[in-house]
Amino acid sequence: MSVTWENDKQLFSLVKEKLFVALVGDVMDKMGYTHQFLAQQLKPITNDMVILGRAMPVLEADFFGDAPGNNPLSSKPFGLMFEALDDLKEDEVYICAGSSHRYALWGGLMSTRAMQCGAAGAVVHGFHRDTNEIERLQFPIASFGSYAQDQGVRGKVIDWRVPIEVDGVLVRDGDIIYGDRDGILVIPKEIAEEAFKGAFIKAEGENEVLAALQGGMSTVDAFEKFGIM
Repeated sequence: MSVTWENDKQLFSLVKEKLFVALVGDVMDKMGYTHQFLAQQLKPITNDMVILGRAMPVLEADFFGDAPGNNPLSSKPFGLMFEALDDLKEDEVYICAGSSHRYALWGGLMSTRAMQCGAAGAVVHGFHRDTNEIERLQFPIASFGSYAQDQGVRGKVIDWRVPIEVDGVLVRDGDIIYGDRDGILVIPKEIAEEAFKGAFIKAEGENEVLAALQGGMSTVDAFEKFGIM
């Protein structure tokens, strides 16, 4: 059965209903996109969180204090973080990288503002904090874990909606970020339709394999018949 959609909102709803991240990753492997998962330790902060939306890449950097310098950002607390956060659009994912891992890149107040903007979640290549507050809000966040030390006097956002590299994976404005408890996947925007269509087909095939295995078919015979395992 063919699965169709007219816009991102319909697509994302179908994906959450019918798919999981590993399926899409498998299809992308077949398409030749074999290095699109971020680091294994980068996971949603609770097992039931799913992150799915268009990427808004954010570039971070270490800054020590707010001493005046040749760059106006040197004396600006948090750099451009507030401007980047306020620029989030509906169904976008704030994804940031570039700094060291000595402080938290996301917190509870940021989650509240992102929710007001209609954002779909955040992926931070580092730590989050205010875990209890974020869990109460149920705003989907992926990180390396929790750490209370603040970014304020240690790091700044220096740009956003620019291409960033995360664990060797290019992330551009408008790419799709899809994450669950098994990992975070970056889906280049130009192949997203093909990748998701393939994943819906694979999901139907896996259901057939499951039924066959439950009926006693061997894995060898199942793979020979369906080409899926």
